[in-house]
Amino acid sequence: MWRELRMVAFYRAVFAEILATAIFVFFGLGSELNWPEKPSVLQTAITFNLAAATAVQIAWHASGSHLNPAVTLAFLLGSRISLARAACYILAQMVGGIVGAAVLYEVTPEDIRGSLGTSTVRVNVSSGQAVSIELILTLQLVLSYLVSTDSSRNKGSPAILIGVSVALGHLIGHYYTTCSMNPAKSFGRSVVVGNFTKQWIFWVGPLVGAILAFVLYSFVLHHDPKTFAERLAILRGSYDAEPSEKEKDQPADSVSLPMPSLVHRL
Repeated sequence: MWRELRMVAFYRAVFAEILATAIFVFFGLGSELNWPEKPSVLQTAITFNLAAATAVQIAWHASGSHLNPAVTLAFLLGSRISLARAACYILAQMVGGIVGAAVLYEVTPEDIRGSLGTSTVRVNVSSGQAVSIELILTLQLVLSYLVSTDSSRNKGSPAILIGVSVALGHLIGHYYTTCSMNPAKSFGRSVVVGNFTKQWIFWVGPLVGAILAFVLYSFVLHHDPKTFAERLAILRGSYDAEPSEKEKDQPADSVSLPMPSLVHRL
């Protein structure tokens, strides 16, 4: 763990999470403001789609672009990141959520910004139903993350797929809870406007959904060959991936160094 904490790349990744989450929250919440010409559900979904895809692309090579504590939790359970990295990522996402919401709040006229579209449960939706819909929405989002960032199946950026998944959640979730799927987003704007009504729903639903997504992907949809020793090393932040056969055959001076953030894509 201490070796990872001494790496510059580690802090670069943490900063990337703050920046990318702030960008996502700023543009996403900006599409929900109470302007005279109110945005449609489709407009909001498309904006969140583009905001997520852009944020993922920006921070992809630095941190893996989690942007979301639920995603980070699933990656931790799936032995893709260390415990220290997960804790710092979640803290960074919370800070990024607050920064994004605060900047939006300050640059928006007082009669428009209101509560920044604070996550709310519709009056005819019970708390149990709200938790359930947040669970389902986050389940599909985290599954999309796990599939699109699996280096054994996909080599390119997952930005487009993740953006589509975010849009899908907003098209349905808007009618139940105005759609969170992301505790950092809900927490950030709640801090800025000082409204924490039923905030627990936007933590319990997404985090339980992330756990279920991990279980489905790791034990049903995909077999992860990592040994217990490898998982423990990843958890501690001391894991070193072995070079491929192709790299072994190359001269020592021609082998490229692995990216510092390789583990989050294992």
